[in-house]
Amino acid sequence: MSTTLRFGPELRRLRGEAGLTLTEFSVALNYDKGHISKVERGERSASPELARRCDAFLGADGELQRLVTRPEADSDSGTAEPPAGPSRWLVGRRAVLSAGTGALIDLGLKRGSQALSSADDPLLPSFRMQFDQLRKLGQSTTPKVLLPLLETQTRMIAGLAADARSVSRAPALLLASRFAEFTGWMAQEAGDSDAALGWTGEAAELARAGGDPYLGSYALVRRALVTMYGGDAAGTVALARRAQSSELPPRIRGLAAQREAQGHALVGNEVDCLRSLDRARELLASDDARDGAEPVIGTSHVSDPAAMSTGWCLHDLGRPKAAAEVLDREYRRLPPHALRTRARYGFRRSLAHAASGEVEHACAIAGDLLDVMPAVPSATVNSDVRRLARELSRFRSSRAVRDLQPALARVLAPAHD
Repeated sequence: MSTTLRFGPELRRLRGEAGLTLTEFSVALNYDKGHISKVERGERSASPELARRCDAFLGADGELQRLVTRPEADSDSGTAEPPAGPSRWLVGRRAVLSAGTGALIDLGLKRGSQALSSADDPLLPSFRMQFDQLRKLGQSTTPKVLLPLLETQTRMIAGLAADARSVSRAPALLLASRFAEFTGWMAQEAGDSDAALGWTGEAAELARAGGDPYLGSYALVRRALVTMYGGDAAGTVALARRAQSSELPPRIRGLAAQREAQGHALVGNEVDCLRSLDRARELLASDDARDGAEPVIGTSHVSDPAAMSTGWCLHDLGRPKAAAEVLDREYRRLPPHALRTRARYGFRRSLAHAASGEVEHACAIAGDLLDVMPAVPSATVNSDVRRLARELSRFRSSRAVRDLQPALARVLAPAHD
């Protein structure tokens, strides 16, 4: 019997063992009784959302979710490297590597010094300020507008490193690596996963040439984000675990543990998810993580990434009420100007409230966010917008849902160049 056909009988068995009638069970899950009945009889397929909610409520430890989730790709899904070979995002390896040789020699004299004065190179402090401005602009601007500028600036700074005096090479290469890493994130937001992986790999190479052996490990965390949004839980966990070796800085290890937790949550593995979140919370709260090098690695707008990720994971674990409580609290701490971050966690917040049966509140949250989406379109955020649309489709009789449908459809409509 296929896993899909096994879901209904297994759900009925677990519900019976819990001593719940069909009515009691459907009320607890905020699902239509007739729909649950058809699922148990095999007349309707269960969605991943329903499976994870049944899993959490019945304490099935991910077993029901595994029955509706397609098998993961082969076991090396977490070890695949970014696309190799000539491509439009590479900055010029020969120049970078030749510059990097000098930079690595200089590190013996200047190890750990990230400060760069205008006497060393008058252009680099200006580029550093520009990076902060572009990162802030990325919160309120479409990625396709920023990408050409980011690509040009990355190549320009890497070129400067090749021609710079030896004392300036390492800082120039490290700054170029941060530009490349941010370029990769904007490419992912624009929906181009290949470019995102390519630029992320380039960021790691630039960082290594500049004497930073750590950013390459953060590149694994970035790649794990791509696999997470692709629904590849095994690949997400494998990549995140590779970025948690003890010699890495606490912030990178904490962000990697957070990503591992999200991978576990995708398949309903609550024990390992919560264990990873505890590890992330401890690492990200350490003094070493808070006092790390600038620019900050990872998000600079979420004050407590581990807490926000806890809310994110609780929804995927089928515990929407708990998720909504955490996300409500953490969302209030986001800065008003961080529109992209507010959209990311705001739609997840709306999704948690909808799954909890608070439909009108969910629609009110989403309605405010949909107004700003044209300014900050995001391929990754759209994945939660689609999930929200599916969740709300169960409540078609609600006037709030009907009023929201046109705005949801506009955001999810394919873009036309």
